[in-house]
Amino acid sequence: MLKDKIQALAKDIHGDVVRHRRHLHANPELSFEEYQTSAYVKSALDELGIEWTAMANTGVVGVIRGDIPSEAVVALRADMDALPIKEANDVPYRSNNEGVMHACGHDVHTSSLLGTAKILQHLKSDFAGTIKLIFQPAEEKLPGGASLMIKEGVLENPKPQAVIGQHVMPLIDAGKIGIRSGKYMASTDELYVTVTGKGGHGAQPQQNIDPVVITAHIIIALQQIVSRFADPKLPTVLSFGKIIANGATNVIPNEVYLEGTFRTLNEEWRAEAHKKMKKMAEGIAESMGANCEFKIVNGYPFLVNEEALTAQVRGFAENYLGKENVEDLDIWMAAEDFAYYSQAADACFYRLGIRNEARGITSSVHTPTFDIDESALATSTGLMAYIALKRLGN
Repeated sequence: MLKDKIQALAKDIHGDVVRHRRHLHANPELSFEEYQTSAYVKSALDELGIEWTAMANTGVVGVIRGDIPSEAVVALRADMDALPIKEANDVPYRSNNEGVMHACGHDVHTSSLLGTAKILQHLKSDFAGTIKLIFQPAEEKLPGGASLMIKEGVLENPKPQAVIGQHVMPLIDAGKIGIRSGKYMASTDELYVTVTGKGGHGAQPQQNIDPVVITAHIIIALQQIVSRFADPKLPTVLSFGKIIANGATNVIPNEVYLEGTFRTLNEEWRAEAHKKMKKMAEGIAESMGANCEFKIVNGYPFLVNEEALTAQVRGFAENYLGKENVEDLDIWMAAEDFAYYSQAADACFYRLGIRNEARGITSSVHTPTFDIDESALATSTGLMAYIALKRLGN
């Protein structure tokens, strides 16, 4: 059986995948700077005899064609960049690059796809169809490597009928996955706001136009975008995480600077909310004698798992792992540039369990202590190979 073959291969190559993962973890590179990582991936594909092309500067796209003729094409995606975080783990494979760490599991995604590639290359004579291996840069930084690769034609020549991605999830035990059909992850926009008034002595507020008080009014008022304008059935988040009012106990500054994020799951409402936020903030500032510059940097769109494809992937996963090892996921208001693939093609993005409480492996992504139970690397490689081949009709 195909499942038995893949599971045996995933077990056999587990050591190779662990080696890949540890090398990548020890040598992380930031978004759009993945030069060594890209070279490593190219070398690994060369060793497997898999043809590849470079794309989006540091991106790599491999192609495996089954020996049995077929027009079916599926794409598998992994991201490669790391984060500007200083690693706190005391492990042999800890980061060698001070202040840079694979704290979001992209080392897992890249090493897993290399393992999946090895399985698929081994089974090349047994299957029909074509598999594209997308090793993508810069998921963590706008405009996102996915958008650049799509612009450069990663979803063309040949055009995949489905794009599959996986991402680590510390809330799920190793050996399991999580999946959700339909809308899954939020769009994300960055907000940069400057409120300019007239500073002066804190004891003489009547002589000033206090941007601190005005900014406070703006922050509170903007929450009405969520509570009074958004459809209650539509998840919407507005948060400000950075406020700089560089005065003192008795000094009112000339300006206040804000940074925040806006997230939702509907593109029409997203655009409408942008207009409402800007108009409201500028109007409040003007009514109180100040000026407000409200800049919105559009981020990733929302991510949707195409329902028919996701139902297929769930069925394949239940068959491969057992139904008890496939969990339902709720909507998650974080963002992912895999959303660009989901907006351009039928796509499915599922979560790979990497948690092991008994070993203390429970840290969240984007933290200095993030790590994984490496037994998950057997699950990640074999499952993705199985999903790909079953999706191709094998």
